[in-house]
Amino acid sequence: MARKDDAADAANAGRLKQIALTYKMTRRADPKIGLVIAAVGIVTFGVLLGIGFLIGYPVYLGILGFLLAFLAMAIIFGRRAERAAFGQMEGQPGAAAAVLDNMKRGWTTTPAVAMNRGQDVVHRTVGKAGIVLIGEGNPNRVKGLLAAEKKKMARIVVDVPVHDFIIGNGEGQVPLKKLRTTLLKLPRVLAGPQVTQTNDRLKAMGDLMSNMPLPKGPMPKGMRMPKGGPKM
Repeated sequence: MARKDDAADAANAGRLKQIALTYKMTRRADPKIGLVIAAVGIVTFGVLLGIGFLIGYPVYLGILGFLLAFLAMAIIFGRRAERAAFGQMEGQPGAAAAVLDNMKRGWTTTPAVAMNRGQDVVHRTVGKAGIVLIGEGNPNRVKGLLAAEKKKMARIVVDVPVHDFIIGNGEGQVPLKKLRTTLLKLPRVLAGPQVTQTNDRLKAMGDLMSNMPLPKGPMPKGMRMPKGGPKM
């Protein structure tokens, strides 16, 4: 029992530390986060408590107000923390790969399946919606990379739909913060075994970056293709 209690205490301490770190990160990008969360909690609790006095059940409504206030504060904190994280990632090479990697469930992501010397890059993820190619970088150059990858996919997996998107805030582009939502809205046309089979085919094909070590998450600015690398 003592070991279980120690493990539970360590897990709780880890969660609290993670929340504290997330709050500090969010506060750097959103200085008013503390005031906003406090205001949401106070208003939610105050409204429920006031209703409780009006109907003659202040204790019951006060308890309910406390629970709902805590829930509302957690929701607002989560949304603003997510917005702050996307704000810090936006514009960094490899940011889309980090978002795709965090989806995980139901999706298999391969970062940087294509790249050129201008640091434009294409990432690939596979799920029940089919194959999705995500381009980052200069839109005009990325279009060429995406077209080349789509052509390659069509030769290898002819029975699987291939979608492509360019990350950005311009017309016809997908903002980084909406990438996950955009992928989840795609129609699911493949069954589980078909997804596995598609991944197996793509693994057998290999990719441009299979032998090149890449850091996880956003790629550092200033990264250059090695001399003698594949030309696009």
